[in-house]
Amino acid sequence: MEQFLAQHVVAAVFVLVLARQLGVPFPAFPVLLWAGARAVDDPLLGLSALIASVLAGSAGNLPWFWAGRRYGYRILKLVCTITLSPDSCVRESEIAFERRGPLVLLVARFVPGLETVSPPLAGALRLDPVKFLAYDAAGGALWAGAGLGLGLAFHGEIEWLLDWLAEQGGKGLLLIAAMVLVYVGYRFFQRWRFLRSLEAARISVAELYAMMRRGDEPVVLDVRSRAHRELDGRRIPGAHAVDLDDLERTLAHLARDQEVVVYCACPNEATAARVALQLRERGFLRVRPLAGGIDAWVSAGLPVESALLVE
Repeated sequence: MEQFLAQHVVAAVFVLVLARQLGVPFPAFPVLLWAGARAVDDPLLGLSALIASVLAGSAGNLPWFWAGRRYGYRILKLVCTITLSPDSCVRESEIAFERRGPLVLLVARFVPGLETVSPPLAGALRLDPVKFLAYDAAGGALWAGAGLGLGLAFHGEIEWLLDWLAEQGGKGLLLIAAMVLVYVGYRFFQRWRFLRSLEAARISVAELYAMMRRGDEPVVLDVRSRAHRELDGRRIPGAHAVDLDDLERTLAHLARDQEVVVYCACPNEATAARVALQLRERGFLRVRPLAGGIDAWVSAGLPVESALLVE
């Protein structure tokens, strides 16, 4: 195995980086460290590995980008469902794009979750394809360059580790496999713990609609990002758009004893549950996240309004 990989360094970099950007939860950064260590004796190898990584990264991100352009906000829910990162990654990525635009793509590869969500989000926000490729390639070059550079700087330690693994034979392969399993298992554990933290009292769309019909007048807060509201274009009737950066201004107009329902569009009501927790900490005791968010409301065939009315 070691001999085969040693003869196909650039191919190994291309395949593993491509798989990573397509969504396979495999840590590709170690292979860049290894390629950087081998580039000590062959600088051209390092350059080839850099080019291969950039091309593979763009090839892996392009399908997600086009899916975002075609399916809009719906693809974001799919991405956050399959990624191992916490479900808040979509919300955080949307906010990052609102503030920095395509510059986010320069650092996306370094941030777990953000790297997975950024390509489809850029497509959903109708970023120009040429601009996307330019920023994505630049970010991929920075990420690959960092890995290759670290491998070059610590080539002695990396070569020692590889020699030790080679001496172990089959045990070395088992150790590598165990490390990969621990990595994936840890990411799954993080996600499971995050979901457990969201187990709060929820209100169903049927309950909320019944309250509205009875004239209970619950305060409904739409805590989706501005970008998501514009992409979706729908809101629950009478809902108030809330920017989390300006949450205090919204709370100033609410009485502590009011019934408050918070909704978002992320899987497991991640953002809504977080906001509900913040409201409870501020003394709002009758606050609940809406189970299923805006998608559950629409699926139930309940009336909606234009989200542009709240901007």
